[in-house]
Amino acid sequence: MGVITIGRLYGSDGRKIAQELANRLGFRFYDKELIRLAAKESNIPYDDLVKADEKRASFWAYPTDNERITEDRWYYSVNDILYDTEKKIIREKAEKEDCVIVGRCANRILSDRKDCLSVFVYAPMDYRIRTVMEREYLSEKEARARIRKMDKQRRYHYNYFTDRNWEDMDEYDICIDSSKCSIERCAKVLEGVYHTLKEG
Repeated sequence: MGVITIGRLYGSDGRKIAQELANRLGFRFYDKELIRLAAKESNIPYDDLVKADEKRASFWAYPTDNERITEDRWYYSVNDILYDTEKKIIREKAEKEDCVIVGRCANRILSDRKDCLSVFVYAPMDYRIRTVMEREYLSEKEARARIRKMDKQRRYHYNYFTDRNWEDMDEYDICIDSSKCSIERCAKVLEGVYHTLKEG
């Protein structure tokens, strides 16, 4: 099997690049779908899990009878439930199919796999501001604030659950500046890297 994980700064078009890459390779694509799968697995409403998706750990406890939780922890953070459930699902998917997985600490979860290529997509702040302004119909000030908020949430989430630094380039096999070329070109470059490593 082949697996590619995509970490991304908010507004860098990392999700679109991941989707294009999955299409080019004929791989399954997982992003928000992981939340839906986690909701089914954990018997927790999708809307409740969305609130915790890639966000900093919360003191909000969720009553659960999940058998994976020890008896002395009747109440478990919804962030912990989502992470643990997605971790299980990510490992299962990586075992069964070729896939591209966006975010969710997947690069660390699958760090023991030889067939996993981990990618981080970044871009300068001015590029990301323009992207978010156009995508979400926000003013420059609103876009900047949105980017800082989302990056902070993703950073805290990654650092908390992996005990690593989200923006440390050493965490990834390859890092790509999406402002340098189109979404299609970025995906083509990553496709070439994947095939080169696979052949090597």
